[in-house]
Amino acid sequence: MDPFVIIIFFSSVIIISFFCNILAKKTNIPSVLMLIGVGLLVQPIISWTHVDIPEFQELEMLKILGNAGLVMIVLEGALDLELTKEKKGMIINSFLVALIALAGSTVAIASIIYWIYGIINPTVQFYDCLIYGIPLSIMSSAIIIPSVGGLSGDKKEFMVYESTFSDILGIMLFYFMVGNEEEAPYSVAAEVVLNIAATVVVSAIVAYGLVYIFQKLRTQVKLFLIIAVLMLMFSLGKLFHLSALLIILAFGLVLRNPSIFFRGPLEKYVDKEKVKPIMHDFHILTLESAFVIRTFFFVLFGMFITLSTLFNWDVLTISVSIVASLYIVRWIVLKAILKTKIRPELWIAPRGLITILLFFGIASHPSHVIADFNPGILLFVILITSLIMSVALILYRGEKVTEVLMPQIPLKILNKDKEDKNDDPDLEKRIEQNVENQNFD
Repeated sequence: MDPFVIIIFFSSVIIISFFCNILAKKTNIPSVLMLIGVGLLVQPIISWTHVDIPEFQELEMLKILGNAGLVMIVLEGALDLELTKEKKGMIINSFLVALIALAGSTVAIASIIYWIYGIINPTVQFYDCLIYGIPLSIMSSAIIIPSVGGLSGDKKEFMVYESTFSDILGIMLFYFMVGNEEEAPYSVAAEVVLNIAATVVVSAIVAYGLVYIFQKLRTQVKLFLIIAVLMLMFSLGKLFHLSALLIILAFGLVLRNPSIFFRGPLEKYVDKEKVKPIMHDFHILTLESAFVIRTFFFVLFGMFITLSTLFNWDVLTISVSIVASLYIVRWIVLKAILKTKIRPELWIAPRGLITILLFFGIASHPSHVIADFNPGILLFVILITSLIMSVALILYRGEKVTEVLMPQIPLKILNKDKEDKNDDPDLEKRIEQNVENQNFD
């Protein structure tokens, strides 16, 4: 293919994605859905040009884009989070919601899959259904983080924390499940605890070390160096079965909140005035990089969607059952833990990037593959949950207008009355006389 045609294609996709972002902010429809739609529109063009493109599962570029995008998205979210003592409760609550919702949703979805496919194929094991349930139980930070910008501060930060924790816990659980089938449950639990402990230690060392080293660099070219180091840490973490996302999250939090993490004897190792411009430039870089990576990942995903699955009644029925179980579990967990208004948080639970990556990762473990499972279920769950989130955010935007403006109307009337009373000192006496003359019988 002519290289200039490829350049035109990539440039056009980025330009379209830019306008999708603008439209998403005005309509609260996730730009991810629009990008998938762009990919669908590209399908007939590919057929017309007879371009030979490998199957989605075999396209290694998507895996690279997916993992790189994940790093940028989590880092982008972490750089937005300012930690204070007042937010301690919110962080704990978001962790508990993510953990319990992940566990409950996984069991619920696994039960649905086992009940349906276990009847067709008696060889299907419930353990395999649990592995299929995990990707569908993980919230998509790739969709949530750029979509909750219009929420109030506490709600926005809660959703960023919860989606990030959901990604981290879900990925860890998935890889432990596929790698510890023969292990006893208590052995798996013990290994998870050890993994978390090891990851926390490594994350702390890496985060503190990177912030200290990069504030000392004199060269102007250092932002992509930081990203290269983070990608290296992420890949090494994956190879050693550590939660690599936790390393990325820790670095972002330390960079965003140096005054909290560099205290006491550590305070002398950080120059806050030097860290601030690094954090600002790095935030812009991660924002732009995440935008480009997210754009191409979801456009490519849309290019490989099989449209025939959208017209399969069985797939639709199973997908709706799975989505219903997700929101039932989420409602129970949010009600039990938050004990406050749970809108629109209840409906902000889209599936996306991690769901896709882990689902196709199951193919690398043939012993866990359920042959009859239709990938169209994955597509439906992603579309339905994203659309539900879109509607919820649109309605919430209208609710905010009412809550912000309506309380001011009586205040303005009251102020106007006070002004009138000041202008007419006999007004109050005349009002009292008027009331006395009224016949209320």
